[in-house]
Formats: sequence, C-alpha cells, structure tokens
Amino acid sequence: MKRIQPKTEQKNTAILLLHCPDKQGLLALVTEFINTNNGNILYLDQHVDREEKLFYMRIEWELEHFVIPKEKIADYFETLIGKKHNMTFHLHFSDVRPRMAIFVSKMSHCLFDLLARYTAGEWNVDIPLIISNHPDMEPVAEGFGIDYHVFPISKNNKAEQEAKELALLKKYKIDFIVLARYMQIISDDFITHFPNRIINIHHSFLPAFVGAKPYHAAHERGVKIIGATSHYVTPELDAGPIIKQEVAHISHKDTVNDLIAKGRDLEKIVLSKAVAKHINRKILVYNNRTVVFS
Repeated sequence: MKRIQPKTEQKNTAILLLHCPDKQGLLALVTEFINTNNGNILYLDQHVDREEKLFYMRIEWELEHFVIPKEKIADYFETLIGKKHNMTFHLHFSDVRPRMAIFVSKMSHCLFDLLARYTAGEWNVDIPLIISNHPDMEPVAEGFGIDYHVFPISKNNKAEQEAKELALLKKYKIDFIVLARYMQIISDDFITHFPNRIINIHHSFLPAFVGAKPYHAAHERGVKIIGATSHYVTPELDAGPIIKQEVAHISHKDTVNDLIAKGRDLEKIVLSKAVAKHINRKILVYNNRTVVFS
C-alpha cells in the first residue's frame, strides 16, 4: 500500500527552548536579540522556579525577514547571550519534521489513536516505522502504509534484538520513540541512545497497584479515581520525567470491565497529548522534572 503522507501547514519559524540561572533582564535579552534581527515573535512563555532559582523560556519567531541565516543562529545566540549567562538551549525549526517510531505489542487502542491523529494532519511529524515484539498489529501498519518490523524478545536474545532495533532506527533516521503499550522493559543501554526521546504511557495506579491486573486490584480496593501518566523513559522503571497526567472518576457502579475501558480511553488520550507537546517542542526537562509550556 502507498505510504500515507499527511501534511500540515507550517510557517517557517525558529523555536528556542532554554534554561539558566535566573537573573534580572533575561527575557529582555532574548527578545531584543530576535527583534534587533527582524524576527517577528509569535509565541513567548517563561517560568521562574524560585526555589531552584532557574529561568525557563520558550520563544518562537518567524524567519521570513530574520537577518541571521538559519545555520548560524545557534552560534550567534551562544556567542552573544548563551555563554555569558550559562544557558542550556535547544534550537528547532518548524520546517524540519521530526521522525517518530512507534513500539507496540498486542494492544491496539493507543496505536490507533496515534495513527488517526497522524493521518488527520494534526501533527507536524513523520511516522515511517512501527516496531513490535509480536506480529499482531502488522495489518494495522499495512493499512496506514507504514513499515512494520517484528523483533521477538526473550531473556536470551534481548541484547541482540535491541541492537538490531537500534540499527533499524538509525537507518530510518528516527528522532524519537513512542511506546504505545509496548509490553517490554527497554534496557538501560537502549535508553542512552534516546535520552528524553522515548515516551511511555501507563496507568496511574503505580506504584499503588502493581502487577498484571491493576484494575482488578483497584476495583477490589474501591478506588474512586483512575488515571494515566505519560512520561519520558529513564533507566529507573516508570520514574522518568512526567509529561501529562489525567484522571477519570469512578464509583461503586463501575465493574472491572468499566475500569479497563475508561483506563484505556485515558491512556490513548494522555499519550497523544504528550506526543503533541514533544512534537511542538513545548517540553523542557531538568533534574527529572518537566516544564510543559502551554
């Protein structure tokens, strides 16, 4: 089947994400840099962590009349502002579409939601590749014209299979990975290749209700809310920087199947919202916490 290539209209813009020790005048310095060079600012958001005394900022501007060539903006900013103020910054451009790979096992609810938003043109992203440890979702990938590769994983072949996956991700020039209910623990070595670039989803009962049947345990306990959490993957299991969380209220009338259905609905929505924030460069990570801009 022909590969689906959804298109989204994008202005030619630059996006700057930065953090540094807080001091007076930082906001003015950055905006002056852009205004002086004929950049039209489209978005600006900033946050000051008063306890840590840190300044966070996201700013986006049009490049149509910007006098500094794209390939030199980072160098100019580092020389004129960044180095002097001990800034850590990342510069992105809207005309560069990130390339996303999806990892999935047998459950389809998150996968379908991601692909529906992708084909509807909601996201400025390319999805050339789906990887799985099972063949079950291959017909779904074929239906969307996306390449599908199966890597069965066991204790004995995990390192070998992950090496093959990494080689494939490199071949496809993948920028970040989304775990759409991928039921395998990724090794620490694998994670080092994609720091803060692997997004996971899980139910928010962790660590209160661990094990294979968290909704059954929650039902027995009589909980009144269930939830879902999306986060970046780190070597510490399910403890990475949190991107998005949401909850749903339940009652004694809800059965275990009701909880599972509501939980899966939350999972796909929360995961897609987290992916959208990542694609739109609206997340800053510092010390295992996130600043998520509006």
